[in-house]
Amino acid sequence: MSDPGNDQPIVIPIGHELDLHSFQPREVASVVDEFVREAAAAGLRQVRIVHGRGRGVQRGVVQAALERHPQVRSFWDDPGAHLGATCAELTPLMPPAPVAPGPDPGV
Repeated sequence: MSDPGNDQPIVIPIGHELDLHSFQPREVASVVDEFVREAAAAGLRQVRIVHGRGRGVQRGVVQAALERHPQVRSFWDDPGAHLGATCAELTPLMPPAPVAPGPDPGV
Protein backbone atom coordinates (compact mmCIF):
# COMPACT_ATOMS: atom_id res chain seq x y z
CA MET A 1 0.00 0.00 0.00
CA SER A 2 1.51 3.35 -0.87
CA ASP A 3 0.89 6.87 0.24
CA PRO A 4 1.83 9.39 -2.48
CA GLY A 5 3.16 11.84 0.13
CA ASN A 6 5.10 9.25 2.10
CA ASP A 7 8.19 7.41 0.88
CA GLN A 8 8.55 5.34 4.05
CA PRO A 9 8.35 1.56 3.64
CA ILE A 10 5.32 -0.15 5.07
CA VAL A 11 6.16 -2.88 7.56
CA ILE A 12 4.01 -5.99 7.15
CA PRO A 13 4.09 -8.56 9.95
CA ILE A 14 5.14 -11.93 8.57
CA GLY A 15 2.67 -14.71 9.25
CA HIS A 16 1.21 -17.60 7.33
CA GLU A 17 -1.24 -15.43 5.38
CA LEU A 18 -1.08 -12.26 3.31
CA ASP A 19 -4.28 -10.47 2.25
CA LEU A 20 -3.65 -8.38 -0.85
CA HIS A 21 -6.95 -6.49 -0.82
CA SER A 22 -5.38 -3.33 0.64
CA PHE A 23 -2.62 -3.10 -1.99
CA GLN A 24 -2.69 -1.35 -5.33
CA PRO A 25 -2.63 -3.76 -8.31
CA ARG A 26 0.75 -2.38 -9.45
CA GLU A 27 2.24 -3.33 -6.05
CA VAL A 28 1.07 -6.95 -5.93
CA ALA A 29 4.03 -8.67 -7.62
CA SER A 30 6.64 -6.90 -5.48
CA VAL A 31 4.62 -7.39 -2.28
CA VAL A 32 4.29 -11.13 -2.98
CA ASP A 33 8.01 -11.39 -3.75
CA GLU A 34 9.00 -9.63 -0.52
CA PHE A 35 6.44 -11.56 1.56
CA VAL A 36 7.67 -14.94 0.29
CA ARG A 37 11.31 -13.97 0.87
CA GLU A 38 10.61 -12.85 4.44
CA ALA A 39 8.36 -15.84 5.17
CA ALA A 40 11.09 -18.23 4.01
CA ALA A 41 13.67 -16.33 6.08
CA ALA A 42 11.36 -16.66 9.10
CA GLY A 43 11.28 -20.44 8.59
CA LEU A 44 7.69 -20.71 7.36
CA ARG A 45 7.11 -23.77 5.18
CA GLN A 46 3.69 -22.84 3.82
CA VAL A 47 1.86 -19.56 3.21
CA ARG A 48 -1.53 -18.52 1.91
CA ILE A 49 -2.00 -15.43 -0.26
CA VAL A 50 -5.51 -14.01 -0.51
CA HIS A 51 -6.02 -12.23 -3.83
CA GLY A 52 -9.79 -12.38 -4.23
CA ARG A 53 -11.86 -14.01 -6.96
CA GLY A 54 -12.90 -11.28 -9.40
CA ARG A 55 -11.84 -11.94 -12.99
CA GLY A 56 -8.64 -13.72 -12.03
CA VAL A 57 -6.19 -10.93 -12.89
CA GLN A 58 -4.66 -10.72 -9.39
CA ARG A 59 -4.55 -14.52 -9.17
CA GLY A 60 -2.51 -14.55 -12.37
CA VAL A 61 -0.10 -11.90 -11.07
CA VAL A 62 0.32 -13.77 -7.76
CA GLN A 63 0.89 -17.13 -9.40
CA ALA A 64 3.35 -15.67 -11.92
CA ALA A 65 5.33 -14.16 -9.03
CA LEU A 66 5.28 -17.51 -7.20
CA GLU A 67 6.32 -19.38 -10.37
CA ARG A 68 9.56 -17.41 -10.66
CA HIS A 69 10.39 -17.12 -6.94
CA PRO A 70 13.38 -19.27 -5.91
CA GLN A 71 11.96 -20.04 -2.45
CA VAL A 72 8.67 -21.47 -3.82
CA ARG A 73 8.72 -25.25 -4.08
CA SER A 74 5.10 -25.52 -5.29
CA PHE A 75 1.82 -23.63 -5.24
CA TRP A 76 -1.87 -24.40 -5.72
CA ASP A 77 -5.31 -22.82 -5.54
CA ASP A 78 -6.73 -23.03 -2.02
CA PRO A 79 -9.68 -25.40 -2.61
CA GLY A 80 -11.75 -23.77 0.13
CA ALA A 81 -11.38 -20.26 -1.31
CA HIS A 82 -13.05 -20.87 -4.71
CA LEU A 83 -10.05 -19.42 -6.60
CA GLY A 84 -9.76 -16.48 -4.17
CA ALA A 85 -6.48 -17.57 -2.56
CA THR A 86 -3.29 -19.39 -3.46
CA CYS A 87 -1.20 -21.53 -1.13
CA ALA A 88 2.54 -22.03 -1.56
CA GLU A 89 5.04 -24.46 -0.12
CA LEU A 90 8.36 -22.74 0.61
CA THR A 91 11.94 -23.90 0.82
CA PRO A 92 14.05 -22.32 3.55
CA LEU A 93 16.05 -19.26 2.56
CA MET A 94 19.14 -20.79 4.10
CA PRO A 95 19.64 -24.46 4.93
CA PRO A 96 19.81 -25.27 8.63
CA ALA A 97 23.30 -25.22 10.09
CA PRO A 98 24.73 -28.64 10.87
CA VAL A 99 24.71 -29.62 14.51
CA ALA A 100 28.19 -30.08 15.91
CA PRO A 101 28.70 -33.40 17.68
CA GLY A 102 28.94 -33.19 21.46
CA PRO A 103 31.76 -34.61 23.53
CA ASP A 104 32.12 -38.37 23.43
CA PRO A 105 30.44 -39.67 26.62
CA GLY A 106 32.75 -42.70 26.63
CA VAL A 107 35.88 -40.61 27.20
